Order: sequence, then structure tokens, then C-alpha cells
Amino acid sequence: MLQPRTTLWGLIFCKLVVVFVLNINFVLVSTSTVSISTTRCMYYNETMCNEAGEGCNTTQVCEQNETDKRNHCYVLWQNNSDGITVKMKGCWLNHAACYDKPKCVETREDPKKNLLFCCCEGDMCNQDMDHVPMPAAPMSEAELNKPIKAMYSNWEVLLVLLYTMIPLSTITCIVVTGYWFYRRHKLAYFNELPTSDPTPLPPSSPIIGLRPVQLIEIKARGRFGAVWKAQMINEFVAVKIFPIQDRQSWIVEQDIYKLPQMKHENILYFLGAEKRGDNLQAEYWLITSFHEKGSLCDYLKGNLVTWAELCHISQSMAQGLTHLHEELLPTRNEDYKPAIAHRDFKSKNVLLKHDLTACIADFGLAITFLPGKGPGDTHGQVGTRRYMAPEVLEGAINFQRDAFLRIDMYACGLVFWELMSRCSAQEGPIEEYMLPFEDEVGQHPTLEDMQDVVVHKKVRPKFREYWKKNPNLASLCDTIEECWDHDAEARLSASCVHERITHLSRITLGPAYIDNTLQHINNQQQHQQHHNNNNNNRLLYSNSTTSSSKLSLSTASPSPSPTPSIHALPKESSI
Repeated sequence: MLQPRTTLWGLIFCKLVVVFVLNINFVLVSTSTVSISTTRCMYYNETMCNEAGEGCNTTQVCEQNETDKRNHCYVLWQNNSDGITVKMKGCWLNHAACYDKPKCVETREDPKKNLLFCCCEGDMCNQDMDHVPMPAAPMSEAELNKPIKAMYSNWEVLLVLLYTMIPLSTITCIVVTGYWFYRRHKLAYFNELPTSDPTPLPPSSPIIGLRPVQLIEIKARGRFGAVWKAQMINEFVAVKIFPIQDRQSWIVEQDIYKLPQMKHENILYFLGAEKRGDNLQAEYWLITSFHEKGSLCDYLKGNLVTWAELCHISQSMAQGLTHLHEELLPTRNEDYKPAIAHRDFKSKNVLLKHDLTACIADFGLAITFLPGKGPGDTHGQVGTRRYMAPEVLEGAINFQRDAFLRIDMYACGLVFWELMSRCSAQEGPIEEYMLPFEDEVGQHPTLEDMQDVVVHKKVRPKFREYWKKNPNLASLCDTIEECWDHDAEARLSASCVHERITHLSRITLGPAYIDNTLQHINNQQQHQQHHNNNNNNRLLYSNSTTSSSKLSLSTASPSPSPTPSIHALPKESSI
């Protein structure tokens, strides 16, 4: 009598065991599918490593993304007759093909141009890579010889084509007709625009779609990309192209240009920013005015400057740095402008216009200082090693606004030294152009080289003895020494340097020089006002049609801030 009951309990026990085993398997599978977090990747950039000695097998910290996006590591390399050549390594953003891959493995059988790409998840998972091609499974002979049976009859195919083409043709006609009316309306509106507007509207956002830009030639290469000479409509422009891994620098630089009251005679004129291409082929463009003379560094390599030219370049450069560093209260047309620290000021980032007026460029490392707020989560030891101030080389920066502005002034002193070394007013032989500290550390110094020379030995670029025989150059030497003082708090401000050079120009070149300079600034202001009134119309028209009126670039110099008084020296001046 007990046997059936015993059998029933046995069956129940077996079912419980099966359910328990299934639950355990589900937990194990769920645990095994948890995504791997990626926070750090091996970073390598072949171009930077070969040209500047930077980006050679370092660690890159991946940016924190939204919760539904994941970070990966990637490797791009090339297989050729000489072996394997690694092109790039670094962080990669949210790609489904990279999910849950602990190793970096390329599986394509025949990649184009012998370029191989792989991605993976997990910290530093891209230290090694592999190529394991996965060819498609061959078809059997029976499958190859099997006749192909038509799925649909000719009548059915004809019906499908009719039902597909009729709606598409109707939609196409509607779109073409709508575009024709829209274009006609736009052209009529453009033709009715007045030649002068007494109350000009504020400029629209520079990002207005892809512009008709044709790249011509590379003019320079830098840390974050290449600078091209290009043509937009009928004028030359400069296009700085950032690779996909430097997208953040592209964002930072355009954000600085878009700040209120950044249109200034001595700040490079910004035209717009664009993203071109997708995925691996994506490029980030920054479009600015083009200046044929190039950077101050390149100009000094092949040219000497007179004392009047030195004064003009120095004064306009100091005025641009003053505008960058100062806070400006809101105006009727523009909002408050915060103080900005450049953090990579050097002669390569100072461009010269046709009349040798200096304008400051390259704000990829710049930071802003809003009232009551610190600089945020920023790294202190950035910039070009040769131009780093002692406190930057030591890693002992006080993360306050004035501390960052004084770092710019140290680099400004070095640029003044470069200018003076190529001035024809010196009473002695003029040597070939040299970078600051090139005598002491050569052309490619390491961080340790600069720390030893600048911090420990407190060396600065040498003044030739015959420079100080000229009283004008001697006065400029005093200003330079106060700019690169080892004590950051003892350095001159940009506004003080500007006033000193203005005063020095007045007493050496005469009041006529100052009057001509002020007249030049007034002319630039009037020309820029006229340019701003018409610039929006040109940009709007270039977005709707590729044939537009001429866009003024070479003289697109925004209104400068008021010129400081030239009748009195600042208190700290010793001239």
C-alpha cells in the first residue's frame, strides 16, 4: 500500500532537483553575460610619436559616457612585406561589434589596403592584437547544383514594382515642387535684403551645415591635427582637421571661439565647425580666416623684423592676450565674457596678418574661469614642454585663475625673446632663428631636460651682450625678464606688458606711430562692423546655394577692446 505514495514523492523530489539545476544554470549564464567595464586603454599615435616624440605607448583614460553606452579599446595596424606596423591605439566609443570581447582580434579574411582593425572590452585589453580570419563555410556540391526556383511569378513582380514606384514617384514630385517654391522664396528674400542695416541682428550660430569648402594644401601639422589652406566660395580659409580621437579638443576649441565678445582684432576669426564622415572615417573641421604669412615662428625663420615691426607685433600680441585674460561685463548685444587662460601660448600659435598684426590661435587646451567657480577637473601639466613655466614643470600649480594667467605670461616672455633675437636693430651679428632653450636642450627636449634647466638651474634664454647696447632693446629685455620671473606672482600681467610696449613705441617711434596705430584700429573697427552686417547674409546664402557673394576673410577682424591709455606707465613699470 505504501509503494504508490513512495513513487509519488520520488517524482516530486526529481522535479525539484531539475528546477534547482535550471535556476543555477540561469544564474551562471546571467553572471557570465555581465558587461565588462573599460576605463583605461593603451594609447599610441604613430604620427605624433615619430614627429614629436609624444603618444608612444601611454595610457589613455576613457571618457565616462551615458549609462546605455560602453567604452572599448581598439588597435589599427597594417600588414605589409616589412611586417606589422601599429598605426593607432586608444579608446573607442560604443560599438556593438566590440561588446563582450576580452581580446582584440580581427576576423576579416581580406581587409582593404592591408589595414586591420580590432576592438575589445576590458582595461588595457588592446596591448596585444591578433588576426584570425574566419572564411565562410563552403557549400556542398549538391547545394551548388540545386536549381534555383523563382519565388514569384512575372505578374507578381510587376504588381510589386507598380505598388512601389507609384508612391515613390508621387513623393519625389512633391519634394521637388516644395524645394522649388522654397528656393524661389529664399532668393526673393535675399534680393530684398538692404545694403546697410542700422540695427544689425546678432550673428547666427556658425554651425549651419556643410559649407562648400575645397581643401588645397596642408600648411602645418600640430598636436591635434593638420591645418589646411582651403577655398570657400571665392575666398581662402584655414581648415583645422581633427582626427576622431581628438574630438574633445575640437569641442573645447569651438566652445572658446563661441564665447561672447570673442570677436577681436587680435584673436583668430572663427567661421564655423563641422563634422564630416561617419564612424572610422569621421573628421572634425574647424574653419577660420586664413593668413598667408602663417605663424610667427615660421615667419621669423625666414625674415628679420625692424624695430617698428617688432613693436607692432609685440603690441598686437599683448593686446590679444589682454583681451583673452580679462573679464568683460555684458553689453547691449553680447553677454558676459569670462577670463580665459590659453595654456599653450607659443610662437607657433601666434599668426601674422598681411600687415604683421598678430592674432592668437589654437584654443584646444584653453580653460575659462567663471565667477565663484574653479577651473574644474583639469590636468595642470599640459602644453608644449619648451614653453612650460617652472611651476608647471614641477607640477606645483595653484589651481586659481591668476596662476593660470601667469603661466601664459611666462610663455609670452619667451615669444618676445624669439622676436628680439631676429630684430635688425641689434648692434651685432644676427644669428639664425632658434627656439627658446634650443642651445641648452636641443630641438626635442624631454620633460626631465626642461625640469633640470628651468626649475633646478633656473636658466633662461640668453640675451646677447650687444642687445643691451641698444637702449630700446635693453628696455624690452627688462620687460621680458619680468615676464619669465621664476616667482609666478612677480610676473607682469598682459595689460601691463601692453601698456609698456605702447609707451616704448611712443617714445622711440614718435606720436605719429601711435596715431597711425589708433587710426588703423578705427579703420578695422569700421570695416568689421560692415563685415558683421553682411556676414550672416553670406553664410545663409552659402548654405542654400553654392554660388554666393564674396565672403571677406583676410580683413575679418572683429572690434578690439578699448586701447589702454598710453599717457602713463603702470605702477610696476620700470621704463
